[in-house]
Amino acid sequence: MRITLVAVGKIKERFFEDAIREYEKRLSRYCKLEIVQVADEKTPEGAGEALENQIKEREGERILGHIRDGAYVIALAIEGRMLDSEELAERIGRLGVEGVSQIVFVIGGSLGLSGRVMERADFALSFSKMTFPHQLMRVILLEQVYRSYRILNHQPYHK
Repeated sequence: MRITLVAVGKIKERFFEDAIREYEKRLSRYCKLEIVQVADEKTPEGAGEALENQIKEREGERILGHIRDGAYVIALAIEGRMLDSEELAERIGRLGVEGVSQIVFVIGGSLGLSGRVMERADFALSFSKMTFPHQLMRVILLEQVYRSYRILNHQPYHK
């Protein structure tokens, strides 16, 4: 299985980079992981709804440029469906059995994801109703994907 993470913005903190590298190393036993960072747009202070939508659309175009036909797309969105770790593992396992060769997880910018990205998504996943920093969300997502593979392979993992 190929897992691709497409995320808006760059990682700025070294400790996040270190955590991401650790999960890349751990996941290499189970899947081929690719992490794609697309440029974010600067949002001026007091930007109106129209400008915010334009910014999301520009970021969305960059995201969509990295999604191949046939990929199963999971968009991280606060309004998405919440799953527990076992349910996420079951979904990843089922997709593999169904012949899906690539899952693309998408993390938007500070304004969220464009309508076009959400339309392309096969599933909207929410980790919480809370808002998390996008850099931290990458680490949380990779940890959960790693946990999913441990669950699927009946390997112990801390709870």
